[in-house]
Amino acid sequence: MQLIESVYIVTGGSSGIGKEIAHQLIKNFATVVITGRDKEKLKQVAKEINAIYYHADVTNDEQINALFNYTLRKFGRLDGIINNAGIGDFGPVEEVTRERFRSVFEVNVYGAALMTARAAVHFKKMKRGNIVNIASTASLKGFKNGTIYAASKFALRGMSQCWQEELRPFNIRVIQVNPSEVLTAFGTEDRVEKEPQPKKLTPDEIAHVVINALKMDNRGFIPEVSVFATNPF
Repeated sequence: MQLIESVYIVTGGSSGIGKEIAHQLIKNFATVVITGRDKEKLKQVAKEINAIYYHADVTNDEQINALFNYTLRKFGRLDGIINNAGIGDFGPVEEVTRERFRSVFEVNVYGAALMTARAAVHFKKMKRGNIVNIASTASLKGFKNGTIYAASKFALRGMSQCWQEELRPFNIRVIQVNPSEVLTAFGTEDRVEKEPQPKKLTPDEIAHVVINALKMDNRGFIPEVSVFATNPF
């Protein structure tokens, strides 16, 4: 589809992969609403990349509804959402608790599901729309100390496949992108971006994949794509 004059919502858009996807959409002349929990950071990033910010938490259904109402009221259209908001929790299986599971699933699974549920109502009426789920290669294969995080990404992958089957008759494209390790603020307590390393992935590679998948003519779509560093060692 043409990104010119399109309108997108990017969750977790104030840093890392979400910020770069938003930035690349804007460079392609889209209007982008970024969301996140840190209002001051949202303001700063929105000014930096020329985005619109809306303070919203994907674990709060009322805030999700308010986000969509604001976007549709202000711009009169919505062409796609990027479900990027995500958190991690890692450790040995004997340290797993219900509360730790709930915390991650509230964002990575329930947040993405409720964002998509709200978007689907609008997209079905329009008979078009794009839903991009930023998952992880952890949705393909588990790893040591990854019980909670991998479970959340396996769940997201399952939901992506369900939505693809359900929404294709309405010309709605559901695309899952699986980044391998990307050096961002993800997993850091202070939320400071990690220093880039020559052989590690950056948000640029993931944004590149998302933008090119969205630019494909609407008659086709990429159900799933994984991005690995060529030689990270």
